Amino acid sequence: MATQARLTDDVIRPDLLLQELLAAATGAGAIVNFCGLVRPEDHEGRKIEALRLDHHPRLTLRSLETIAQDGAERFGLSTCLVVHRFGRIEPGATVVFVGAAALHRRAAFMGADYLMDRLKSEAMFWKKEEGAAGGQWIEPTNEDRADLLRWGN
Repeated sequence: MATQARLTDDVIRPDLLLQELLAAATGAGAIVNFCGLVRPEDHEGRKIEALRLDHHPRLTLRSLETIAQDGAERFGLSTCLVVHRFGRIEPGATVVFVGAAALHRRAAFMGADYLMDRLKSEAMFWKKEEGAAGGQWIEPTNEDRADLLRWGN
């Protein structure tokens, strides 16, 4: 597996992905995984019925692959797995899974954190929150941009 990125419109099963990561990460001393969930409310506290992620199959996958490869190289990850959903996703569902395996825990934690900061701000998706009042396109927040700046990006 070494470094792998996937796009899917299927339900993400973190338990199965963690098993896959564990099997592939031979020789690792640490594995960190992260699951991003669709929030039930937007930033203003309004109920969200779904998050819609539109994408371009080749360009979006390429952006995920680049981010995964950059993270693996930067933090010496022996194994890196990024799985991101697209389409209409309801609150509570997993929208992204990131797994980072490394010889030492600090590299695994930092690698996973870096991957998520990059994915949140740079992955090529068009995001729309759907609610009772209609839909609203969303962009990375100032906090997302500040998180990304920590890495010198």
